[in-house]
Amino acid sequence: MKADPADQRRLLDLAEVDAELARLAHRRRSLPEDAEHAQAETAVRSAKDKLVEVETSAGDLDRDIRRLERDVEAVRARTVRDQQLLAGAGIGAKQASDLQHELETLARRQGVLEDEQLEVMEQREAVGIDLDHARGDLARAEQTLADVGARRDSALADIAAAEAGRERARAEVVAQMGAADLLAAYEARRSQGKVGAGLLRERRCGACRLELDRTFIGQLRAAAADDVVPCEECGAILVRTAESGL
Repeated sequence: MKADPADQRRLLDLAEVDAELARLAHRRRSLPEDAEHAQAETAVRSAKDKLVEVETSAGDLDRDIRRLERDVEAVRARTVRDQQLLAGAGIGAKQASDLQHELETLARRQGVLEDEQLEVMEQREAVGIDLDHARGDLARAEQTLADVGARRDSALADIAAAEAGRERARAEVVAQMGAADLLAAYEARRSQGKVGAGLLRERRCGACRLELDRTFIGQLRAAAADDVVPCEECGAILVRTAESGL
């Protein structure tokens, strides 16, 4: 293949732009904010799970408290009724004895219920503190997630802007290329994830950085300026300039 030496030199500009685009793509794939965001999402899920757990405990204790309040109120109401019956006229000795015994039983029952109620209320108070902590932890985790998300979005926007600039620069270089075959050969290598072209300098290929043997260098010296010569090591198009030392 033959191509104008000027077009061959333009491949170096194209390769430089493509290298920058590759670096930007790598940066996009390996953003530290991505890992931070994943960690922050995990922290939010964990905080939500913990909050649900504590809320469930609080709800269970609240139901226990309401049940105990109803039980205590029922005992008190029964006590008032028995006291009224005991104080009433026309009550027999046996009935009075039975009522007195029931009042004693109700008093003991009320004491047990009130002790249990106090214990449960103390537990609920402790869980209330845990609930406040869990809500605070969730709020902080969600704020961290939002902050990391904002930083990630900003980093991605910077990368996108840089990529857009490099794509414009690439389009300008391609528009200046007159050798379609040369460009096609370069793009074919690039589509394979390989460096398409490299500057020959001090017997080294700018694409693979390997030193070329003397025989091949001799062939390069003998080649015409418009000959398109691939690197014998990596296959990239070797671009010869005044820096090549031929």
